[in-house]
Amino acid sequence: MKNKKQCVAMLLAGGQGSRLGILTTEMAKPAIPYGGKYRIIDFPLSNCTNSGVDVVGVLTQYQPLALNAYIGSGAPWDLDLAHGGVYVLPPYMTGKTGEWYSGTANAIYQNMQFIEQFDADYVLILSGDHIYKMDYNKMLRDHIKNNADCTIAVREVPWEEASRFGIMNTNPDNSISEFEEKPANPKSNKASMGVYIFTWDKLRKYLTEDAANPNSSNDFGKNIIPNMLGDKQRMFAYDFEGYWKDVGTIESLWEANMDLLELPMPIDLYDKKWRIYGRSPGLAPHFVAEGGSVEKSLITEGCEVYGKVNHSVVFAGVTIREGACVEDCVLMPGCVIERGAQVRRAIIAEDAVIGAGAVVGETTGNIAVVGANVKLPAGATVKAGEQYNEK
Repeated sequence: MKNKKQCVAMLLAGGQGSRLGILTTEMAKPAIPYGGKYRIIDFPLSNCTNSGVDVVGVLTQYQPLALNAYIGSGAPWDLDLAHGGVYVLPPYMTGKTGEWYSGTANAIYQNMQFIEQFDADYVLILSGDHIYKMDYNKMLRDHIKNNADCTIAVREVPWEEASRFGIMNTNPDNSISEFEEKPANPKSNKASMGVYIFTWDKLRKYLTEDAANPNSSNDFGKNIIPNMLGDKQRMFAYDFEGYWKDVGTIESLWEANMDLLELPMPIDLYDKKWRIYGRSPGLAPHFVAEGGSVEKSLITEGCEVYGKVNHSVVFAGVTIREGACVEDCVLMPGCVIERGAQVRRAIIAEDAVIGAGAVVGETTGNIAVVGANVKLPAGATVKAGEQYNEK
């Protein structure tokens, strides 16, 4: 017997995230640490929990190990349920055939059976690489009220940046008249957030037709949405006004962390009404030694600071030794900054060790990056914009 659910969420978490360089060589983008104690995927999962969406399929593909281990049974997000919860959905073999997900639409197409078993009326499609807090239930109510076939969340972006996004041109009633992918001369500044709600009967039809088309890229933005628009389906934009950051590049990941050091914080991570859930590291409180100093920074439990930290986000279990100076940095869990090292405008990945007297990054220029589990030799230099990943 089917366990009926009004809405099922499908979270696309399989992308390689190549623009994040060495941070994603061994880890899927949604598993990247963010904000001192979270990972990027905590945001869409927490949004689902807070919105009352209790079936979430997480579609993994590229380097899924850390992500699968992190999601586990779904308990931190209250998604360890007898009927529903979080499911990790990797590509799988069917008989003698099996294939990687060839695009976002193909990933959903290969998991239609998963959606069918919940007899869902609506499907919510999410990306695993955005930082934002959003009530999907409000968007669903809008979708139902409009008798829509598809509703796309949009956010107004500065006009000068509009050509970087998929842009929705809308009528006065917010129905979508046109979708333009990265237009040179945008007519609107309503950017697609990559958050879609589809009426399942319609989506199933378009996914099936798309899968049968050998010339399709099997992509929502390139194929499904233009095809539905071309067929004059009922498509609406849903306006979102809160904080939203696509953390698809080194620079945007660094900026999203630096945003948390502004007062007031542009995205409130301490809001009890809309909690962001994650796996707690469960460590002792952080420790700042005599002679150590911390200014304008986020410091997570388990950190030991003997040197100087200014305007930085420091994750759980980080050690900063005497004489070390850290400024405008993101230090991911477990990394060590040895004596006298100078680290500026940099992202140091998990469990990396910056050797004594090493210099990483500069006060200006692009963000320097040191990869996970890397030991940068004492006295070495990593210049602005460089990525060091020698093991």
